[in-house]
Parts: sequence; C-alpha cells; structure tokens
Amino acid sequence: MNPEDFPTPDADVETVDPVTLKSRIDDGEDVTLLDARMASEYEEWHIDGDTVTSLNVPYFEFLDDDIDDEVLAQVPDDREVTVLCAKGGASEFVAGTLADRGYDVDHLDGGMNGWAEIYEAVEVTDYEGAGTLLQYQRPSSGCLGYFLYDDGEAAVIDPLRAFTDRYLDDADELGVDLRYALDTHIHADHVSGVRKLDERGVEGVVPAAAVDRGVTYADELTTAADGDEFRVGEATIETVHTPGHTTGMTSYLVDGGLLATGDGLFVESVARPDLEEGDDGAPEAARLLYESLQERVLSLPEDTLIGGAHFSDAAAPAADGTYTAPIGDLVAEMDALTMAEQEFVDLILSDMPPRPANYEEIIATNLGQNAVDDDEAFTLELGPNNCAASQESLAGD
Repeated sequence: MNPEDFPTPDADVETVDPVTLKSRIDDGEDVTLLDARMASEYEEWHIDGDTVTSLNVPYFEFLDDDIDDEVLAQVPDDREVTVLCAKGGASEFVAGTLADRGYDVDHLDGGMNGWAEIYEAVEVTDYEGAGTLLQYQRPSSGCLGYFLYDDGEAAVIDPLRAFTDRYLDDADELGVDLRYALDTHIHADHVSGVRKLDERGVEGVVPAAAVDRGVTYADELTTAADGDEFRVGEATIETVHTPGHTTGMTSYLVDGGLLATGDGLFVESVARPDLEEGDDGAPEAARLLYESLQERVLSLPEDTLIGGAHFSDAAAPAADGTYTAPIGDLVAEMDALTMAEQEFVDLILSDMPPRPANYEEIIATNLGQNAVDDDEAFTLELGPNNCAASQESLAGD
C-alpha cells in the first residue's frame, strides 16, 4: 500500500525527526518504538539500543475500524510510543488510529528511509598523526568512513554515494580542498561515492588489486598499488594491500596513526570471506585474510588505531565516540586474532551471517557493470551491512 492510500486519521499526530530520535537514544532515554512494517522487513533491519523497547505490529492490523483487542494489548498505554514504518505513511496512519483511542503517540518522519539519512562526523581524538581525522557514522547500516584534513587539503576514505554533497559541504565549511576519495575495496553493502566525487573534481582512487575483478571505469580513476602514498597537507596516506574479505581488499595507513581497514578488521570482529567467490572460495579467502591480519595488520605498532568500514550492534564506541581501537586492545580481546591458521579458518566459516541485502546488484553497481540513479542506489543499500563474520563466535568471552 502506498502512503497516499492510507486513510487520514482524525487525530493530529506529532512527528519526531530521525536526528532527534537518535539523540534521545544516545542520551540513554527509554524509548518505545512500534514498527509497523511487515515482520520480514522488521527482522532483517530495525532500530535497536540498550534503552530501546522495539515492538513489531504490522500496519494491516490497524486497518479495520474494529481493531482486535489482542493487537491493542501489544501497545503500551503507560508511556509515549513512536510509530515508524518504511517511509512515514503507514506510521502516520497507525499513530493517528492509536491517538484516536487515547494512546500517547508520535511517528518518525520519513520512517526507516529517514533514519538511513543520518550521517554523523565524530573526531578521532586518539589519532596521533598529522592533521585532524573524522569518522563518519551511519547508524542505520553501521557504515563508517574517514575524513582527514590538514593544511588546506583533505581526503575521504570509503565515501558513500548518498552523501556526495555532504563531503564537499564539509570541506567547504572547514576551508579545505577535498583532493582524494579512496575506496578500500568493491563494497557489497553500499554504493560507493568515489566515482560521483571524481565527477565533481575530486581525484577518485580505487585499489589496483581490485581492477581485475571487472572494474569497468579503472582507466578513468587513479589506481592505488601496495605501498603507494597520497599526501594530504603534511599527512601521508599509505596503501596497504590486505586481501581476504575480497582479493582487492586494501587498507590505508593514515599518517601512521590509524589503519582504515575497510572490511578486513573491525573493532568487534573480522571480515567474512565469502562475498566475492561464494562458499566454494571462502576457505581460501579466509586463509588470505589470516595472512593479511598477521603479516600486514598485527605487525604494526600496538598503539596504531584500527578503524573499519562498519560497526555492528555488538560494537562499543571508544571514549571519543568513535568505533576505533588500538591494535593491542583488539589482540587482547578478540580470540580470533591469536589463533592458529586452521583454527581461525574453521571458526569464521562456522557461523556466517546472512549476506547483505541486494549485495549482488550493489557489487555490480560498484564495478560499473550496473547503472542506477541516486534514488535506486539509496534504496539498494537500505538494511544491515552484514560484512563481518559472526561476532558471537569471534570475540571470545
């Protein structure tokens, strides 16, 4: 049912914008959410948090004038409830229906699509390299990116196409020239912004190791080989080939202070190895991942920060609010990083989460083999990223 097809409720219903809701959750307020999407959509992707009570009652349960008492009994009547759906139409109708019956309700403006538009920049205060380093955070999907600026220049790592204007606006506000947009690999969970930024005058960079996978536009951009360096003011970004999640997976060492690992290593898990070659190729990819972690990542000084391209509900932010952690802390806390190779391979293959939604079409888009407009790209990447192996199996006790 389209939003315009829902009956207009008699009661006036207030809206809450996504940023305000996010702030309430971040501040530790008790928040009750009634998600009116279908159960399958809810189970795949919904808003969660330590102080969030999340209920799923599909909108069709509220379409009849005589709503079943068992349905109404699921909705708390002793607190404020925020109703949400995919785009905001169903939630306004459901909230109005409940308000007519005396419930204290509002609804989320734009629904989960509005939630997906939240994109926050947080300074990595523990970063000790030259310049200032920001971490972009997208709570709807757990996507992370990095923005380094120094002496009038800037670079962004793992930009999202949906936020092309945001990076340029941030550079303008900071008074810097956005010189580089670098991808760590061919992403499977979101549409890359590197080509869009290149069209806007930023030098787009893709890993040289990823080109043979079928990148159709490699000749139009700069390719980064292992050991290549990019200057941003007085800071240096060094290319570090770290295959495993994909054959072209590449990390970027940001002036020796933080390794942007893409989907190779996260603060709560390691990469899943099956998105490029499937189940048959996953064991060999897992061995490549083990070698990359042991020889290219864990060989760095233990105070080097790790910053992945994603975070999950299992991840706890650092004191500065970023999803970063020193290598030494991760080695001490994550059993997978101290295992022998075969034990590591067996473990990460034993409990793989579902693959990201629309991942095959997203990969084809990021390879340049599939053309989609901005709205289609935004819709493709809605949902969880699922680019990590199971946190439960990897983090130990």
